[in-house]
Amino acid sequence: MSNPGIIATDITKKFLSACKTLETGEIVKDGYFTLFEAVGALEIGDPKMDSGCLAPGETLEETYDVNRDLEPAEVLGIIDQLICLEMAWHMGYPLSQTILTSVYIEALVEPMPVTLEDADFVRKRTPWDRYNPRDVMKKVLRAYCLGLVRTCSDVLETIRDELYYEEEDFVTNTYRRSLLEHIDRSEIRNEIAAAKLILHQVRERIGIDLAQALTFRLELRSAFLRALELIEDVRGSPESLQIPWCQMHSIWEGMLKLSGLAKEVPEAFSTKLQRKLASSMPPRPIVTLSFAEAAKHFMKLCNDAIDAVKILDYHDSQSLLNFVFHFQAQKPQPCVYIRCLLQNLIFKDMILLDRLSIRQVMDDDLSIVVMPAHEFLDPINDIVEGMYDYRAAISHQMENFRKRSAQSYIDIFRVLCQNRCRVRRMLCHLIQDWEQVQLEAEHVDQVLQHQVDEEPLDYQAHTTLTHGQEPGYHLPLSSWAYLYKLRLMEWIVQLGFELEVYAPDELAGMYWYLSHLAKTRAQHVERIQAFTNHRLNESRSSRKPPPNTPWIRPSQPHHPPEGWPLGITSSVFPPTHAISPTKEPLPAQSTSFCSPTSAAAYHYDTSAEAAYIRSLTYLRSTILDAAITWEFADTVSVIYTLLSRLGLIKPPPRPYGTDKDRYEVRMKPFKSISVPEVPSFETWKAHSTGTSIMPEHSGPSETEEEETSEQLLSFALQAVSQAKKAFTVLEGLSEREAFAAGGGGFSLPSFDPLHATTTTTPTTPTPSTTTHPPPPPQPLPQPEHNQASKHRTKPPKAGGDTNAG
Repeated sequence: MSNPGIIATDITKKFLSACKTLETGEIVKDGYFTLFEAVGALEIGDPKMDSGCLAPGETLEETYDVNRDLEPAEVLGIIDQLICLEMAWHMGYPLSQTILTSVYIEALVEPMPVTLEDADFVRKRTPWDRYNPRDVMKKVLRAYCLGLVRTCSDVLETIRDELYYEEEDFVTNTYRRSLLEHIDRSEIRNEIAAAKLILHQVRERIGIDLAQALTFRLELRSAFLRALELIEDVRGSPESLQIPWCQMHSIWEGMLKLSGLAKEVPEAFSTKLQRKLASSMPPRPIVTLSFAEAAKHFMKLCNDAIDAVKILDYHDSQSLLNFVFHFQAQKPQPCVYIRCLLQNLIFKDMILLDRLSIRQVMDDDLSIVVMPAHEFLDPINDIVEGMYDYRAAISHQMENFRKRSAQSYIDIFRVLCQNRCRVRRMLCHLIQDWEQVQLEAEHVDQVLQHQVDEEPLDYQAHTTLTHGQEPGYHLPLSSWAYLYKLRLMEWIVQLGFELEVYAPDELAGMYWYLSHLAKTRAQHVERIQAFTNHRLNESRSSRKPPPNTPWIRPSQPHHPPEGWPLGITSSVFPPTHAISPTKEPLPAQSTSFCSPTSAAAYHYDTSAEAAYIRSLTYLRSTILDAAITWEFADTVSVIYTLLSRLGLIKPPPRPYGTDKDRYEVRMKPFKSISVPEVPSFETWKAHSTGTSIMPEHSGPSETEEEETSEQLLSFALQAVSQAKKAFTVLEGLSEREAFAAGGGGFSLPSFDPLHATTTTTPTTPTPSTTTHPPPPPQPLPQPEHNQASKHRTKPPKAGGDTNAG
């Protein structure tokens, strides 16, 4: 330092010698040297931390001239690089490392333009510049940049309105840059259309291929704007919402055919622009994607959006849940914008699918699962005003239950729309809510069964999971809550495998626990099925008119799938006969309620028979799904047990914990659940190591007997064989029988779910205007296992209230 008032002393040697006296891990800190000063000392002068630190000869401002003349190939290269940066932004990188590193974008949005005319690369243009038209290539680039910035604004608005996790899923920080949200989309589309017209006029001069390539990119940006506008303005018409996304997919195919024409302009993108942003982050490098990678991500974005808008066609609650579950489980998972778009389509203004109330969806779900054609769901209960009328009491209790369980029910759809790690974490909290819902539902069930004087039923299950007769009450609401709780518990364990939460030596035990949960679910569904069959037989033998059923109206009555009626709706008015597609009178037993506009084309079947068949079809597919899960989980559990015995899977050294401690951690999400009870560590360990606990004939004591590898392998072969048979049956179901269809209602299937066997594959259903009563119930196909492995197929004992479980 040259200041005469300061005497500088070189302390380097003294400092290094003093450091040698310190032990490893020891630190010397002055009490007045605060954390803020320490961080500031690290930042100042460090190029990696100090955004104002300049290299020798470097300038603070960006020297690139946005007013320079551009060749068509250079414009194409800049646009392609912007596409790559846009896809990197959709992948979760911030704007400061992607789109806002473009000199042209920075010139366009800063300072904030008031009008569309102000949004230009060069501000304060002279009257002569304004009189002369812009250069053709600059006009094309400006039009594309306008569309890009406005697209980012609309995407951000959609994401911010829904549930997401900042910086974990997406970075919404705009660093105080305007994204032209105040400029109308139609004006920007007009600019893009004008640029396309100019390209058409000069296509001979710049080259047909280059003109076509630039036109494709302008059309891509215009279609993207249109897609976002339709999502916001036009709801309830999936076909119209899919059109721009399909157009973008086709445009990309054309763009990929015209490759190798672009000329890169790397100087048009700079990290220096990060110094001007309102951010405390240090300068970070630009995220670079290849054009091939960007194309792959963009086409997946289009495909996912096309699939996502199909959700508006879904008409019943179980099909809706199956769609969301399988759509979000695909690999790679849809990007955060698509996940937020799906939430927007489902929950916009708390109107589900833009046309349904939460009550409609919940009542439809209750009708499918546990209460088909049930008086508890009869809409006429809501208009009864008698103080001592039992229907008024039913309406009051059902409304209380809906208010308590509605949020927990809706949260299932919300949770499934998150990233996979968050899904598992949030499900662990959600099962606690469903535990409380079940407890409160048990109280409501007891009140309702007193109102209708319900008699207990001695039911006999039709599968090998349940032996003997067990008297009990229906308890529909608590059975519904318990079934959902079991499904959530299965999903948590399955996500543990997907996310590689469990160590290799823990997989055998966790697959056995998954089988344990699936068997519990199948046993519970059998109980529901027994009561549904009992009510169906009572309905057939009774002359009392059945209650109205709350069906969900279809969203697209003019496009029903093959073999489906338009839909089913309930009404408190007297039934009217519809007209069949063949214009012939309907038979007397096919009573229906229909709207005047649709009665002339299709038949609505809202009979109690259709409600029961729909419920039994769902219960049958659920049992098949549970059977596949437990059989396959048993097979994989045995495989990992054998691998451990052969020494191919060796547990790593764990000096800070025991197997029991790790088991407690794995079962921690389920410890507060009363039913089903968490198995003891000894039981879990015995099953994971192939040691069965066989009861002594002489007394209540138990002895441990290790199964041989041949017995385990024989069990695994039988289990996977049974899983394959059940999967063949499930695979043969039609869309409506598997609850994976939308766009219409539910009518009687072409086969009877109570009479189906594994040897027959259901055929595609055909329209029918007659209602045939199904034959008596027949047992479902069940797996058969050898005697050496009975303990693996025996259903777990449910704790707590046996009626509720």
